[in-house]
Amino acid sequence: MFLNKKKIIKVQNNWMLIPLFGIIIFIFFYFLATLYYPGGSNFDGKSIGFDWINNYWCDLTGKYAKNGKTNEARNIALTGMLILCFTLSLFWYYLPKFFHESKFNQIMIKYSGICAMFVLFFLFTTFHDSVIALGGILSIIPLIGTFRELYKNKLTKLFFLGLLSLLLILLNYLIYMSNYFIFFLPVIQKITFIVFLMWIFAINLHCFLNEKVNCT
Repeated sequence: MFLNKKKIIKVQNNWMLIPLFGIIIFIFFYFLATLYYPGGSNFDGKSIGFDWINNYWCDLTGKYAKNGKTNEARNIALTGMLILCFTLSLFWYYLPKFFHESKFNQIMIKYSGICAMFVLFFLFTTFHDSVIALGGILSIIPLIGTFRELYKNKLTKLFFLGLLSLLLILLNYLIYMSNYFIFFLPVIQKITFIVFLMWIFAINLHCFLNEKVNCT
C-alpha cells in the first residue's frame, strides 16, 4: 500500500513538469512572434518590426499590426498564449494539492485559477479591458491562497517574489487605467511578465521537488 501511494505521488509530480516546460515554450513563441511582427506601435506607427521598448504583447495578437499591415505574428502569438493559459491552468489545478487548506478552499483556488486563465486567453479580442478586469477579479482567490501557504511554510523568497509580481501587476493596471507614465508601460509590462513567470516557475519547481503531496 505504501509503495502504491509513493507511485501515485511520483506520477502527480511528473505532471508538474508540464507547466515548467509550458513556460519555456511560451517564451520561445513570444520571441518567435516578435520576428514576424511587421511594425508600428502606439508611439510610432511607422516603426519597422517589433520594438521592445514601445510594443505591447497584445500588439503581437492583433489581426493587423499598428502600421496597418496584416500581422504575420498573430497565429504564433496566439499559439503561445494558448500554451501559456493551458500551462497556468494546469498549475492552478495541481497547486492546491500541496496546500493545507480545507477541501472547499482547495476547490475555490483550483477552479477560480482555471477560470481566470480561460478568461485571460481572450485578451486579443475587442473585450480587452473587460477581460483584464474579470480575469483580475478571478485571480484574487488563487493568489491569496498561494500567498497564505507560502507565508505559513516560511518560503520567504517565493513569498516576496510573488509580492513583487503582484505589485508590478497592480502598477500595470494603474498606469493603463490612468494613462499616467504610459510611455513606460510597454517596458513595465515585459518586466512584469518576466517576474511573474519566474515566480510561477519557482513555485512549480518547488512543488515538483517536494513529495509531501496531499492525496486526499
